[in-house]
Amino acid sequence: MNAFHLKLEVNGTSHEADVEPRQLLADFLRDNLHLRGTRLGCEHGVCGSCTVLMDGQPIRSCTTLAVQAHESRVETVESLQENGQLHPLQSSFSKCHSLQCGFCTSGFLMTLKPLYDDPDVSMDESSAREAISGNTCRCTGYQQIVEATVDAFECRNHHE
Repeated sequence: MNAFHLKLEVNGTSHEADVEPRQLLADFLRDNLHLRGTRLGCEHGVCGSCTVLMDGQPIRSCTTLAVQAHESRVETVESLQENGQLHPLQSSFSKCHSLQCGFCTSGFLMTLKPLYDDPDVSMDESSAREAISGNTCRCTGYQQIVEATVDAFECRNHHE
């Protein structure tokens, strides 16, 4: 099989690599770039643990080929922390105890980030449940995740 010369930006850093056309983006991020925050849960695009942002939009990296990210900007959960400071979503998840085993957390955070970054999006309990409905958590029962989501948006609105 012929290798594909992949060029992409991941978390603000340019990368080039020769990849097999069938290599999944999740595997490229984890194995080639050692970004282990991207989790592989179901490997069918159902659970959301592998969610990353590609050109600002959440995608399932376990069903996306690395070659599909060619010349794209990819953000993983590792991009959230800046200068040693947690992102407000991460802070709220910690504050609200929504981190049971933590396996699914990166997927929730990356699903919520584009919504958090949009100043026109507000979040109440109902909209938080809808926003995270594509992600699976096997530990928390979702209540703390919903509370953390609402808390992050409330804190954002008070700081604007």
